[in-house]
Amino acid sequence: MKLIIATNNQHKLDEIREILATAGLRGVEVLDLSAWPALSDLAEDHDSFVDNALQKARAVHAATGLPAVADDSGLECDGLDGAPGVRSKRFTPEATADANNAHLLERLADGADRTARFRCVLALVTDAGERTVDGRCEGRIAHAPRGDGGFGYDPLFLPDDHPGRSMAELSTAEKNAISHRGRAFSQLPALIAALGLA
Repeated sequence: MKLIIATNNQHKLDEIREILATAGLRGVEVLDLSAWPALSDLAEDHDSFVDNALQKARAVHAATGLPAVADDSGLECDGLDGAPGVRSKRFTPEATADANNAHLLERLADGADRTARFRCVLALVTDAGERTVDGRCEGRIAHAPRGDGGFGYDPLFLPDDHPGRSMAELSTAEKNAISHRGRAFSQLPALIAALGLA
């Protein structure tokens, strides 16, 4: 079976392939959007992770006819009423990790609630139907970046599952075992089975 992951982000794709291999998904050829350049800029214009993930997966499935998986993920900070949320990637005009991280630290004053979570909603769209699942990783926002692994907000996120270390200080295996994306994508084999594809 061919399965398209609706991304051109190589960091994310590498992470997803490792997660799927660990989850035991066999007999599935995982494709990215590189063969479909017209799909390189999928819209994400909704206010929820669920709606954005479904929007992208539906667009890819409609264009290719193949089972399509898309996710929308981001960081929710309790001290910022859930921001940056669905706008995590575009939290600043520059939309770079450095700019986003600096802006996050500026917005979180010293007395602010620093509890936060990474969330990932995964959508699978096929001829047989649609399914979504949610993965979460709870933690806190550090006062300064730590570590040089991972990407995005990883240097600022201190996961509850590994006290004292940021996501950027974890090994790939440690991160995938607890990450929001890992927890969402580990449910993909069950979604595929639920739709009768495996």
